[in-house]
Amino acid sequence: MEKAYKLEFANEQIQGLTVSCCGCSKTEPLHSFGPALKPHFLIHYVLSGKGKFSMQNQEYSLEAGSGFLIEPGELVFYQADEREPWTYVWVGFSGSQAGEYMKKMGLSGRHPVFCSNKQEQLYACVRNMMEHNTSGVANDLRRNGELAVFLSLIASEVQIRESDEADKANTYVKKAVNFIRSNYCNPIKVTDVADFVCVNRSYLYTLFENSLGMPPQKFLSAYRITKAVELLQTTDIPIESIALSCGYNDSLVFTKAFKQAKGISPSRYRKEFQKKGSRHDREQLLQIEDYIRQIGEKEE
Repeated sequence: MEKAYKLEFANEQIQGLTVSCCGCSKTEPLHSFGPALKPHFLIHYVLSGKGKFSMQNQEYSLEAGSGFLIEPGELVFYQADEREPWTYVWVGFSGSQAGEYMKKMGLSGRHPVFCSNKQEQLYACVRNMMEHNTSGVANDLRRNGELAVFLSLIASEVQIRESDEADKANTYVKKAVNFIRSNYCNPIKVTDVADFVCVNRSYLYTLFENSLGMPPQKFLSAYRITKAVELLQTTDIPIESIALSCGYNDSLVFTKAFKQAKGISPSRYRKEFQKKGSRHDREQLLQIEDYIRQIGEKEE
């Protein structure tokens, strides 16, 4: 037996992240669930007591401060301890981004268990979900907002746990490349990239050399120049504006970097391209995009 308070919600859309159900249970000794499966992602977090969780022929002993993920369609079994039965909260969720977020957090069928010392905050998230239990835009947004906070609290303490060091290294490179692609227009430096990925600069250098055959500074510069080339080819905006759009606060620094990479100034390049186009620069753009594609394939 268990004393449970739970809510289930009818989801009219599956974009992003959406709460499917949530609740809190205080179980009796040896109370169990399964073997059975769920149609959505489900996270349990133990507030007190002990229990065990089994999935894919693996059994995990859990206690207060730990939790576990159930993936959709996975056959699982979990049971409260005989002497110290657990009390836990749970949140079920679905959506187009659910699987990707779990992957980024390092949670999966292979690594379903996590620990967190944010007990009060996690409980508060679930309690707020249950308090906003009726239909309507305001309550839907509040529940899904609390779900995002709930997952962020867990993610802040879950370490990346890939199958081996090569996978971990590739994950760092992919995050760094995506950061550069999203922020090349800002005056970021390699130290900013390393800080975002949470590694030191020398290690990031090694990762880029091993994965892409070039240091991160060269990749950042090449990506910026490639984007500048696109703007020179397709727009008539001033060189100063192109410099700012590609992360250079000083147009003279941009011109020097462009000339070093292309052998001619940006203004001369534009004139030359308008006359005959530039196959070389299109090939370089394809090369940069190919680097990014290779990283994506390694991740898969």
